[in-house]
Amino acid sequence: MAHMNAPRTMLAKIWDEHEILRHPSGPSLLYIDRDMIHEGSFHAFADLKRRGLKPRRPKQIFGVADHYVPTLGRTSKDAASPAIARMIDTFDENMEWGGVRHFGLSSRSQGIVHVVAPEQGITLPGLTIVCSDSHTSTQGALGAIAFGIGQSENAHVLATQAIWQLRPKTMRVTINGTLGQGVTAKDVMLALIAKIGAAGAGGHAIEFAGQVVRDMSIEGRLTLCNMSIEAAARFGMVAPDETTFAYVRGRNFAPNEQEWDAAVNHWRQLVSDDDAVFDREVVLEGADIPPMVTWGTSPEDAVSIEGRVPDPSTFDNADKRKAAIKSLEYMELAPGTELSGLKLDKVFIGSCTNSRIEDLRAAAAILKGRKAKIQAIVVPGSTQVKEQAEAEGIAAIFREAGFEWRDSGCSMCAAMNGDVVGPGERCASTSNRNFVGRQGPGARTHLVSPAMAAAAAITGCLTDVRRV
Repeated sequence: MAHMNAPRTMLAKIWDEHEILRHPSGPSLLYIDRDMIHEGSFHAFADLKRRGLKPRRPKQIFGVADHYVPTLGRTSKDAASPAIARMIDTFDENMEWGGVRHFGLSSRSQGIVHVVAPEQGITLPGLTIVCSDSHTSTQGALGAIAFGIGQSENAHVLATQAIWQLRPKTMRVTINGTLGQGVTAKDVMLALIAKIGAAGAGGHAIEFAGQVVRDMSIEGRLTLCNMSIEAAARFGMVAPDETTFAYVRGRNFAPNEQEWDAAVNHWRQLVSDDDAVFDREVVLEGADIPPMVTWGTSPEDAVSIEGRVPDPSTFDNADKRKAAIKSLEYMELAPGTELSGLKLDKVFIGSCTNSRIEDLRAAAAILKGRKAKIQAIVVPGSTQVKEQAEAEGIAAIFREAGFEWRDSGCSMCAAMNGDVVGPGERCASTSNRNFVGRQGPGARTHLVSPAMAAAAAITGCLTDVRRV
């Protein structure tokens, strides 16, 4: 055990507060404050029932269906298949059986789990949060330890409110200065992953720091932490500050006014000490980051929108060369092709990366008074985001531009609910993954920010948003 007065990182402080015991071989038994569950959880519930167990702390478990839910209609009958309808109904039944608070399809609190949790005040600084979805890391933006787990681990958490976890190494990513015009948190992450690689943060938890991060809204920080997974980090975190406290205050499950001052006093203590040592340090200059776009089938295959498709023969590593050649074959792109002007078939704005109200505002600002040239859909991250966008007139801007305005869910990011990109079609997407077949068999995905996606919709091709 480190000397108690030795400087500690935010990760160490929150971890130490939750560590029940440490196994001689290394892993910690961690107390879990929140278990978020979605409709893929039927395995975990079947496991509990088979063993005659019930959720131990149902009040600390929150259920929300998102991956398979229809975005055209709000009942399980609208689902893409009878099997999916059954899965959604089973989820509701399991929530009732376990006495778990959950937000069903008809609930005004429904949405993508990683959008709903912060917006409902379920995610708070200093908590440990798990969900059987890798992008749980999104929630670290509020100064929490939040990570994805498998369904057998989920059964363990449901039954015990604890989990065995190996403490990750620490990496601090400092983004200095300010971002240029048209550059967003999404571009920061694509630039970071292009720099360190899709395996670049393997075994580490990332703490995002620096002026750019401090200046960012919670919504921008959620995007950073969301895509920490695409750099292979175990999770991402941002230290809680005044921005965090202002965001959390007054939300459904946040501390009430009587508890507020004590909560904030505790949260202020969680930040990394000034001389805390990180296992790795990475620094980016905000001013050097352009609007980014991916060309390949890994999030690290990202360049400036003003750039060109690279030539695999220039890569120094044989594996990277081979991967790039395969990527370009799948994407049907030739080395040296300019990315700006590349023709597209579809645009998707949504996902736990970029479907919050600020993302929709950024896209709507570009679309106002213009028309989409290609098929475009927008899927708000939650029913609350949808209602807010409708109240602000944003939905009307999307509709007038020719976008389909959908109900909330994971939709065309996970492509499990019937919303897919067709074989061979090219899609500019605000989601986080561009793997082979991610948006549907044979689909070709170019990852971009919401503003870049809007620019792509009105031009029908990849376009530098700064020119629009």
